[in-house]
Amino acid sequence: MLIFRQLFDQQSSTYTYLLADDKSREAVLIDPVFEQMNRDAALLAELKLALVCVLDTHCHADHVTSAWLLKQKTGAKIAISTHAGVDNADRYLSHGDQIKFGRRYLTVRETPGHTNGCLTCVLDDESKAFTGDCLLIRGCGRTDFQHGDSRKMYQSIHNEIFTLPDETLLYPAHDYRGLTVTSVVEEKNYNPRLGGKLSASDFDGYMRNLNLPHPRQIDIAVPANLKSGKPEQELLPQQRQQWAPLNYTFAGFLEIEPQAMEERLQHLQVIDVRTPEEYNGPLGHIPNARLLPLDKLNERVDEIGHDKPVVTVCRAGGRSAQATVILQKAGFNEVANLAGGMLRWRAEGHPVIGNVD
Repeated sequence: MLIFRQLFDQQSSTYTYLLADDKSREAVLIDPVFEQMNRDAALLAELKLALVCVLDTHCHADHVTSAWLLKQKTGAKIAISTHAGVDNADRYLSHGDQIKFGRRYLTVRETPGHTNGCLTCVLDDESKAFTGDCLLIRGCGRTDFQHGDSRKMYQSIHNEIFTLPDETLLYPAHDYRGLTVTSVVEEKNYNPRLGGKLSASDFDGYMRNLNLPHPRQIDIAVPANLKSGKPEQELLPQQRQQWAPLNYTFAGFLEIEPQAMEERLQHLQVIDVRTPEEYNGPLGHIPNARLLPLDKLNERVDEIGHDKPVVTVCRAGGRSAQATVILQKAGFNEVANLAGGMLRWRAEGHPVIGNVD
């Protein structure tokens, strides 16, 4: 079975695609975004996947890729078109190349036009194709910079994408209206720029008269992406000293493991967000934990100091995860959730106070 996830970056309206083989757990990530690296790494970890390839469909102008960061974190290989002019890649792809992950693979089709290094990647059974910025949903990528060429794009779409089976699902790198997927037959029939009987001349005239504004991020994104997203040494983001070993979850919050928390208890503020009955009940509570029930947390947040990191606790980790969001909105920068809550804390034999067996 194919593991498949479509992820979205709201700032750049970019789709990132995760594909993995359920047996080998090998995965490919297509068009990842720099600012979403922690999100994507968390999903890989939670699904227990081994990232083997980070693939950019082209050298993007609207966001910076996280390819280089993901390679440092996971050891995955960076892949991009041989015509993209990009440094720091491990594999430069040409038409017909295959990107394998476990028993599955993507086949590369060169589809220049938006840039001269654009690729469309087709899943082995031709059920899905990832079109980058070449073909969008009822649209296409622009052709007025980065060696764009409207006639090349017309040929790329008609010869390499529209020749796929009609039922093939098409997944673009961007959408600005909330649309997520289309199909070959839909775009053949309904794409207003190049569907139906529109000719290459019709398309060229359409594209020459779009008069689109200059991409906002192009002066930052293109130079960075020409290095596979590798930051300049002197511009590496300053990593804040972590107060404990923390895990970033796909749900968007930080967690701390019970053992790491016990080792640092005297340096933490532990906020128990259960009800008083639970706090004093059979599971007991953690030494020095303060009871601030979740339904009262917003109105009592001023009772929590900013001098020590905060760990939130509940029965199993759900309510306390919500509490971390409340505290972050209230201005707490060092806050994490206890992974597994009191159930896991007790099961692993950590110290408990209260009415326990």
